[in-house]
Amino acid sequence: MELQNYINTLPLILISISLITTILIEAFYKKGENVVYWFSIIVLLFISFYSLWTINSQDFNFYGTVHSGGITNLLYFLLSLTSFLVIISSKYYLERANYNHGEFYILILSSLLGMMLMVSSRDLILTFLALELMSLSFYVLAGFNRKVLFNNEASFKYFLLGAFASGFLLYGIALIYGSAQTTNIQTIIKNFPDLLYKPLFNLGLVLLLIGFSFKVASVPFHMWVPDVYEGSPTVVSAFMSTAGKTAAFIALIVILYGTLSVRVNFEDISKIIGWLAIASMLVGSITAIAQNNLKRMLAYSSIAHAGYMLIGIAAANKLGFSGVIFYLTVYTFMNVAAFIMISLLENDFEKRVSLDDYKGLANTHPWYAAVMSILMFALSGLPPFGGFFGKYYVFLSAVRADMTYLAVIGVISSVISAYFYLRVVVYMYFKSGEEKTELFSSAGDYFVLTICVLFILQLGLTPGIVLDLITKYL
Repeated sequence: MELQNYINTLPLILISISLITTILIEAFYKKGENVVYWFSIIVLLFISFYSLWTINSQDFNFYGTVHSGGITNLLYFLLSLTSFLVIISSKYYLERANYNHGEFYILILSSLLGMMLMVSSRDLILTFLALELMSLSFYVLAGFNRKVLFNNEASFKYFLLGAFASGFLLYGIALIYGSAQTTNIQTIIKNFPDLLYKPLFNLGLVLLLIGFSFKVASVPFHMWVPDVYEGSPTVVSAFMSTAGKTAAFIALIVILYGTLSVRVNFEDISKIIGWLAIASMLVGSITAIAQNNLKRMLAYSSIAHAGYMLIGIAAANKLGFSGVIFYLTVYTFMNVAAFIMISLLENDFEKRVSLDDYKGLANTHPWYAAVMSILMFALSGLPPFGGFFGKYYVFLSAVRADMTYLAVIGVISSVISAYFYLRVVVYMYFKSGEEKTELFSSAGDYFVLTICVLFILQLGLTPGIVLDLITKYL
């Protein structure tokens, strides 16, 4: 039986062994960054496909603390693939900065281990440890290029506010443990009807929600997002805004609702999450209009997208949870590609990231302009791209949960966001630049952008296939 536990959690074991191996390679091999780069790519590809291969082997392992198979393995695949794409696009980016060190790839693998543990954890203590492993890696990645002042500032801000949020989270876990006498999520959810009468338990839930609201970049705990996304290396912003958000959202769903078979609806939490969704959608969309820096624009838009996903959680039905996971999937490919596009134009880093720098891009680089246009259309939620169906499913879940007002406000927010997304397209195709736009691209960037665009189109043309797969294993 113990052996079966290890077999079921093989992806976690493999990423842990790979992490130790990369540390040893970097320590004992002088030019280990290239070896670590290729080793990481091979490992991530293997874990991605192994996770899909073993998706039907669902089980609870190590006394019910770690889930394997099913939706967990599907998320393993998404997180591993995201890391794979980010690592490929990072190599040339780091070489241009003369900062291509093996530690970067080690930190990516370390944060991935934390995220994989988060989506598989069914124990509050394990979830907290996994979240901190992810967060500590992100703090260092945000300031990876210490020669750039913005990187140092972003890292320091993220660390201070992240530590503050972790305090809320840990105190909430302590209060829940004191009330429930256990940290096992499944046991806590089964006893929800009795526990909800205990004031300390409710206070613990509120503190827990505050901590996760920070991690998913929800208003009013969003203050760190624009500065951190703008100041971090662009490829790191791509990783934090997608894989990190995915892990945090899944952990929040698991903690609040557990598996659908033992879920208990409690309207108060749904209403609180609904108001967080409204605030996030409106603040994110309206503030993004005023941004001329594209990294800050995507940062505020990520806050709005967090609001859309919170609608699915507030709805608290199967379509809502499936819709959130579908949304996270398509959002991952949209945002990774969007940040990579920004990195291709950067000159001397943190420069040439304004809207004016995209004037006339269609004349000088038509393929990249077309890719950027597809990304902007998808992010704004226009059909036939995957972003449209991501919003459609969460809005529909709200209607079915008699929370139609969330869907209405979501549509209004989407209309507002269409302005600043389509403005980028207008600048590329209908405005002339003063000088020829230079792109710093590589074969890896071309490959990653192509993969992302194909996934966005596939998720838009055949969304039912992916949604059915998610629903089947949820």
